[in-house]
Amino acid sequence: MQEYEQILEELGEHRSAKLSYSNGILEIMTPLFIHENTTGLIGDFIKILLDELEIDYEPSGSTTFKNQQMNQGVEPDESFYIKNCLAIRGKERIDLTIDPPPDLAIEIDITSRTQLDNYRLLGVPELWRYNGKRLQINILQNEQYIESQISSIFPDFELKNKIPQLLEQSKQIGSARILKEFRAWVKEVNL
Repeated sequence: MQEYEQILEELGEHRSAKLSYSNGILEIMTPLFIHENTTGLIGDFIKILLDELEIDYEPSGSTTFKNQQMNQGVEPDESFYIKNCLAIRGKERIDLTIDPPPDLAIEIDITSRTQLDNYRLLGVPELWRYNGKRLQINILQNEQYIESQISSIFPDFELKNKIPQLLEQSKQIGSARILKEFRAWVKEVNL
């Protein structure tokens, strides 16, 4: 964990590479355009849901979440504090020894189980994983992730199929139009 901390410090906060650390294994990833585009769209979908449902939140993006006591660290593609937004509001740094983890984390193009373990050990209640075709919604129950058909945060919305459909459509009609269509769908479901 000390080497991980040192690498984070040496690379600094303004870097393009993302790091994940679990029990002595360090993963480094440099995202491509499709990865960043997909991350941005899914993040925007979540913000639209939260805004339309008038749910308070704090976006935490790809903040480095680490806990030395658990020998874990991860940088999600996107993350949000929703139920715990007041607990971290106004903070400049998150310390998982005293602060809660984000309520929702999103990972794109997962190729490793290590990150799943990181989120589980850090206690992130809900983890979405998108592999370019399929959205997997994982809910933390009894310290294990259980794949779910619905989000515990947005139980009235069938997102597991809707988000992949919209991401595919965005390749033809563009991000701006797909976000408008998503907002209209959220309003319709939320009536």
